[in-house]
Amino acid sequence: MFNSRKVLLAAILSGMVLPAFAAVTAEEAAKLQSTLTPLGAEKAGNKAGTIPAWTGGYKTAIPGDKPGGRRGDPFKDDKPLYSVTAQNLDQHADKLSDGVKALFKKYPTTYRIDVYPTRRTAWAPDWVYANTAKNAVNGKLNGHSPEGVYGGIPFPIPKNGIEAMWNHKLNWRGSSWEVDVDQYQITGEGKVVLTNDVKLRQRMPYYFQDESGDNFDGYFWEVNLQSKGPPLRAGESVVGRQNLDEDKSASYVYLAGQRRVRKLPNACCDTPTANTAGLMTFDELSVFSGKTSLFNWKLVGKKEMLIPYNQNRFLQAKESDIITGNHLNPDHVRWELHRVWVVEAELAPGERHQAPKSVYYLDEDTWQAMLGDRWDANGQLWKTLWGFNYVMPDIGGAVQQTFGYYDLLSGTGYVANVMNDKPSHQRATERWPTVIFTSNGLTSQGGR
Repeated sequence: MFNSRKVLLAAILSGMVLPAFAAVTAEEAAKLQSTLTPLGAEKAGNKAGTIPAWTGGYKTAIPGDKPGGRRGDPFKDDKPLYSVTAQNLDQHADKLSDGVKALFKKYPTTYRIDVYPTRRTAWAPDWVYANTAKNAVNGKLNGHSPEGVYGGIPFPIPKNGIEAMWNHKLNWRGSSWEVDVDQYQITGEGKVVLTNDVKLRQRMPYYFQDESGDNFDGYFWEVNLQSKGPPLRAGESVVGRQNLDEDKSASYVYLAGQRRVRKLPNACCDTPTANTAGLMTFDELSVFSGKTSLFNWKLVGKKEMLIPYNQNRFLQAKESDIITGNHLNPDHVRWELHRVWVVEAELAPGERHQAPKSVYYLDEDTWQAMLGDRWDANGQLWKTLWGFNYVMPDIGGAVQQTFGYYDLLSGTGYVANVMNDKPSHQRATERWPTVIFTSNGLTSQGGR
């Protein structure tokens, strides 16, 4: 008994998560039908009235939009409530991440945040809400992998940092879709370089409505990426599948010059990704998409913060105008005040990573990681990561797509999944077949 207690205490102190503990009790889960939204956010607004109550999300078609086409801005008539600049930074510092504050200090004359009225646009289909309620009482962690969850937010009332991060990784964004995007490098001198023009086909088997957790094989997110340009990358293709058992995730690349398919040996964590020209790592995609097992996670709590949100305004800008110097053009970026979950990550003993410490900020309404900060091995604040969501009423409120980072030490940056100049802004599709996300499917589609 003494040894068992020692093991339990060591597990708690080290941040380990023991299996067989349900996420919440039935009484706690009942809050999803009352004081909490069906996905786990606080339904009420804040005391100051600067965050409104959630009333169901934005479900109305955007005027002028056509299915499968470009998306307009439902809030085009909104005016900024105020702007944060290097001059008034101290007045708003308590609502800014460390990375954002560092950007003001690094680019004091060009960086700015325009803060608009808060719009709680997030929603999901009723069947996702029903599954989320089931997950709340049935879900558990087996080590670092969720069990007993399917088709909804896995841990809508999180008890620790790992659960919160899995909510981000499994956030609702539809079940099958297609989008054409461009990707840009920002050099230290402020030069903008197109690194990839790609067609993305993606699906989330975790959110197949007509199936259940009984026959779900754990592959929750799958991507097929085909490069159309620039010439150096044209014909290159990448497929990837992420599994709840993180050791089963795998990715493959088709190299047009060699006319062969290769398995990426370490498609994870701080390994550079081929589809971003090696400039972003695998676990920086969508702010975080890596192995949770590399870190000890701490759920710090919830706070009100300024985060990028409802970026349909950004979509209306030409791609040639979206970057100013070493960062995005502030004229086109919408920031709002929202409640976020703050999660800290510290490298676990015996593991290695270029960024041994990170902090992530998860929007309470969607569970999307909207901002993230990373420190290097010398303890320097190194990178600040960001993600954009867009109002997509046909899919479900605020849907995340564009993301990127700023390197606070070198002045470089990256902007991924930009669809501004494309004739279509992310379209829901019929379910893509499994084969197109496999190495065999990649072999059959390869060519130049």
